[in-house]
Amino acid sequence: MNKLPLSRPLPVGLALAALMLLTRSHHFASAVHLPDASWAAFFLAGTLLPGWRPLAALLGLAGAVDYVAITFGGVSAFCVSPAYVALIPAYGALYAAGRWYARGHQATLTSLPRFVAAALVGTTACELLSSGAFFFFSGRFAEPTLAEFGARLARYFPLALEGMALYLTAAVIVYAAFVALANRRAGHAHG
Repeated sequence: MNKLPLSRPLPVGLALAALMLLTRSHHFASAVHLPDASWAAFFLAGTLLPGWRPLAALLGLAGAVDYVAITFGGVSAFCVSPAYVALIPAYGALYAAGRWYARGHQATLTSLPRFVAAALVGTTACELLSSGAFFFFSGRFAEPTLAEFGARLARYFPLALEGMALYLTAAVIVYAAFVALANRRAGHAHG
């Protein structure tokens, strides 16, 4: 099995944190702002970084960004409710899915279905935990029902999948470029 070729996780972690900082503070996509990359950052951190400490760091960063965006950036506090704490297991599910993928990673195209499956499972769990908690426990909906929750999932989950697909496709392309470059350098060193 080929391990993920990252000898320096700190730059990767900082890049994921920067991506989250640059996209999370807007809380929505527009013609000017990219969609929030937080979900992709948690999944990729689980995939690319060792251990569970990066999860705690990214959770702290997400909370700090939300606080600053709401307190000083004019972002609505509508999503902050008693259900906000559900983001911990929701983001944890993404991170765990990334960790699961990393254990079986191979630097070949045959690893791609496992990557996609891990991303889909993690994203689905994150959506169910975060949106479900918000819908049923935030106090923002008068009489929440499973039918209404299902309708909201059908409406909003495809957008979450779209954002994940955007960032994870970019990550796969960047990763493939790094692997190709490393293989080329190794070939030159032996040639």
